[in-house]
Amino acid sequence: MRLRVVAFGGGHGLAASLRALRHCAPDLDLEITAVVTVGDDGGSSGRLRADRGALPPGDLRQALAALAADRPGTRRSAELFQHRFDSGGAGRDPLAGHAVGNLVLCGLMELLGDPVAALDHAAGMLGAVGRVLPMSCQPVGIEARVRGADPRRPGAVLTVRGQHAVAVTDGRVESVRLTPEGPTACPEAVAAVRNADWLIFGPGSWYTSVIPHLLVPDLAAAIVASPARRLVTLNLANEAETLDLSLADHLAALGWYLPELKVDAVVADGKAVGDPEPVHRAAESLGARLVLAPVAVPDGGPQHDPAALGAALVPLLGADR
Repeated sequence: MRLRVVAFGGGHGLAASLRALRHCAPDLDLEITAVVTVGDDGGSSGRLRADRGALPPGDLRQALAALAADRPGTRRSAELFQHRFDSGGAGRDPLAGHAVGNLVLCGLMELLGDPVAALDHAAGMLGAVGRVLPMSCQPVGIEARVRGADPRRPGAVLTVRGQHAVAVTDGRVESVRLTPEGPTACPEAVAAVRNADWLIFGPGSWYTSVIPHLLVPDLAAAIVASPARRLVTLNLANEAETLDLSLADHLAALGWYLPELKVDAVVADGKAVGDPEPVHRAAESLGARLVLAPVAVPDGGPQHDPAALGAALVPLLGADR
């Protein structure tokens, strides 16, 4: 019997989760759906969003590449999607800095007039072993209330606007919200959540890639109502936006933004956790058990190793209720 798994996130964190799920394939028959944040306003995605009014394609592209079939032709196509035009040289080059896959997705969305159809077509081009969906079919903005964003006024709380600005802020993020508030969820994403066996959150940028899904009302309601079990994969290191946030705080933030959220399992790397007791208590507050496993890359860097994370996920996803 196939296990229907929905993974939420964006960028490198979601890509790591998807690659880990693919490593489960020898042991589990998974039907994978990625639900991707659409708040990016930086780099190539930000330019296409501003110039073409496009759904920001970068995080969607990365999820597609992570799910591309492991065959010579599709591997090369995934490399092409990820290829970024050189930004060096003199003069203004309109292609400089753009990823080829971003341009392809933007073109498909304009051609087909439907981002879900465009993503399904791109998935076919890459032989993707799962489906990639946006959390909303319209781009959203991310705003944060940040204490100390202005170093001249360390105690002041200011509003920082835009995903990129929030991601690199020097202050402490106290709250985040989407603009427009209460965006419409992608119907196919809501359906996938309702029919899932497992919902997986993280790893990834907590305030700009993971929590935004909880701020889309229809998607949040589906997450709460779904009969699926829920799993959280914690990060290995803090980023600028979560510099003062402990791993226990990461879990508390999920409950703060979606109080009805119940979780079954939390996966974390023992070395990243240190003293497990605060994380254990935070996991218990969500109804979850804490699972410690060596899921980092062997060189000790702050990246998840897909094979190791996949090995940790197999007994959890495959366990009977």
